[in-house]
Amino acid sequence: MEHTIHGTTMPVLEMDLQTGESIISEAGELSWMTSSIQMTTHTQMAGGGGVFGAFKRVASGGSLFMTEYKAEGAPGMVSFAARVPGAIIPINVNAGQTFMVHRHGFLCGTDQIELTIGFQQSLGAGVFGGEGFRLQKVGGTGQAWIELQGEVLSYDLKPGELLKVHPGHVGMFDQSVSFEITRIKGIKNMIFGADGIFLAALTGPGKVWLQSMPLVNLAHALRPYIAVSEGQAVGAGAIAAGVLKGLSK
Repeated sequence: MEHTIHGTTMPVLEMDLQTGESIISEAGELSWMTSSIQMTTHTQMAGGGGVFGAFKRVASGGSLFMTEYKAEGAPGMVSFAARVPGAIIPINVNAGQTFMVHRHGFLCGTDQIELTIGFQQSLGAGVFGGEGFRLQKVGGTGQAWIELQGEVLSYDLKPGELLKVHPGHVGMFDQSVSFEITRIKGIKNMIFGADGIFLAALTGPGKVWLQSMPLVNLAHALRPYIAVSEGQAVGAGAIAAGVLKGLSK
C-alpha cells in the first residue's frame, strides 16, 4: 500500500492498493476510485468494540457507519479530498499507542486502526454551535491519515511544559500529553471574552499539532455574507453548527 498527497491548500489523499489490500474511512468520505475497488459498509472497525464501539464513535462526533475500500482482482486506487482548506497528516500507530484528534479529523486508516471517543465537554451554547468540544481517539495498529484545518504548526513539548490553546485550534496530540479544558477567571473575561474564556491546557511531554483555521473561525468570517430571508445576519454559532452537521453526514 502506498499513498500520495496531492495539492497544498485543498489536498487530496490518493491511496494505491495492491490486490487484497483495504482502507477504512467514515461513510461519505470517498472522492473517487478505480473500478477494481469494492466498497463494503460496516458499523464497526476491526477491534473497534462492535456496535458499542460504533456508538462511541458517534458520541465523539464521528459517523455510525464505516466504509471499507478493498482492491479485488487487481490493484486499484481510491482518493479522499479535504473538505476545507488545510492539510492531511499521516501517522503511524503502534500497539498501545493512541492519538487524540479533533472531532472531524479522522480521514481514513488501515483495517486495524480503532476509532473511539476520547474527550467530550459542553462549553456553552456559543461555542462550537452549542455542540460542545469533542476529541476522537485513534488507536490500534497501522497507519491513519488525519485532516487538519488551515495551516498546521507542531510543537514538541518537554516534560511539564504547558501550552494554552483556544480549543478550536487543537488539531491532534500524543497520548503522553496531559489535556484539560480550563476557564479564564475574572468578570471582564466573562463579559468580553466571548468564546475565548475557555482554553485547552496541553502539558508535555509529547507532540501537539495545532490548526490555524477551526470551523468556528470560518463561520465567524462568513457571517457578514450570509443572511436569512428577513435580511438579518445568521449567527456564527448557527453557521458553525450547520457546517459541523454537514461534515458529520
